[in-house]
Amino acid sequence: MITGVIGRRRYTIPPPFLLTTKQIFFMPANRVIATEAALALIERLKAANGPLMFHQSGGCCDGSAPMCFQLGEFKTGAADVLMGHIGDSPFYMSGDQFAYWKHTQLIIDVTRGRGSSFSIEIPYGFRFLTRSRIFTDEESAELETMSAPGDA
Repeated sequence: MITGVIGRRRYTIPPPFLLTTKQIFFMPANRVIATEAALALIERLKAANGPLMFHQSGGCCDGSAPMCFQLGEFKTGAADVLMGHIGDSPFYMSGDQFAYWKHTQLIIDVTRGRGSSFSIEIPYGFRFLTRSRIFTDEESAELETMSAPGDA
């Protein structure tokens, strides 16, 4: 079980949303967060490679997994949406994918194993993956009052 907090209310998330950490604190209107395990790997990768960035496209196979690159190595375009930051690293998603995922909070996690992508963590024997949860009605209402992801 995973426990989390939204505002002042505590929630418990039953399996299959078992993550690699005991607690995640959900912050309303955060479109992307990361587990402690993912944040630890991000710190390890930053120490070895410098600043990082993430992009989740809508491609097939591992192309639909979050990809980690050295900051600036992946060229984002006008159709990409800045979802937020994890481990102080920007996280982008293609606009087409955002249309499908805008009602969910992305929870970036990590697992052992090698994906078949160009993501920077692959040689370390890990791969990032995306879990998600649907925003509550309260969070959705809050998100509607905020500017769109990536807006200044």
